[in-house]
Amino acid sequence: VPQRSIWVQYLPLASDSKGLETMLFVLFLSFYIFTLLGNLLILLAIVSSTRLHTPMYFFLCKLSVFDIFFPSVSSPKMLFYLSGNSRTISYAGCVSQLFFYHFLGCTECFLYTVMAYDRFVAICYPLRYTIIMSHRVCAILATGTSLFGCVQATFLTTLTFQLPYCGPNDVDYYFCDIPVMLKLACADTSSLEMVGFISVGLMPLSCFLLILTSYSRIVFSILKIRSAEGRRRAFSTCSAHLTAILLFYMPVVLIYLRPTPSPSLDATVQVLNNLVTPMLNPLIYSLRNKEVKSSLKQVLHQLGFLPEKL
Repeated sequence: VPQRSIWVQYLPLASDSKGLETMLFVLFLSFYIFTLLGNLLILLAIVSSTRLHTPMYFFLCKLSVFDIFFPSVSSPKMLFYLSGNSRTISYAGCVSQLFFYHFLGCTECFLYTVMAYDRFVAICYPLRYTIIMSHRVCAILATGTSLFGCVQATFLTTLTFQLPYCGPNDVDYYFCDIPVMLKLACADTSSLEMVGFISVGLMPLSCFLLILTSYSRIVFSILKIRSAEGRRRAFSTCSAHLTAILLFYMPVVLIYLRPTPSPSLDATVQVLNNLVTPMLNPLIYSLRNKEVKSSLKQVLHQLGFLPEKL
């Protein structure tokens, strides 16, 4: 079968989900809507408040943008399957899905690293913070994260789809990803699996080590603060970021770095990674941040969802 005419037949989620499609559709649709609304509100809160026009909130704003697009790569198609429609996707659609999934995922990984560096500069060099994290530096870092994410995704997509695909075309999964596509190839994929493992594993590991380096320096600086209130405020500033990092990295480790893959477990973890984590990020960053909560109240008031005086 020519590569350009291949169609992938999807069996969404696990094979034992038959009869649960309606419940799963309502559940995942709710997650998706809350994800879009939550991140959109964070964007509006940051853009509308001049107090939040700082490097930290600039990167948080970019994270919210990616948390809107990241679940949108796979969720609409998954909801389409669960609503009882055709469970197929074209070869071109599969290529696009895999590219944008890894582009957005890799960019978020780099973005978390940049956000850790921003917190490191803010806590360890507070007097030089505005000089080090200037508008020009922030623009370069923001552009660099997207550029590296694009290069990584292009490399992985090219390697994956240079293989011949000639069947079978049934996949016990809900979107195109590297481990799924390798099973459909009618050629030896061992070398590509090794390259993909190194590439997908090395990039998050490098970012994670840089994040650990930043936070080890941050913890050392915080412990030198004499007042308990000062230490509490410094730890509070970083706790949201650390929570988001753990939620982001745990699924990556479970899916791509396990020696023995499990399709049903991987599908479940991917759903959590694609829907739940982007939905939780606005809650993590807003509930523990007085400035964001204050700006959110103003936005909700302007939209008519809150009275003028609570």
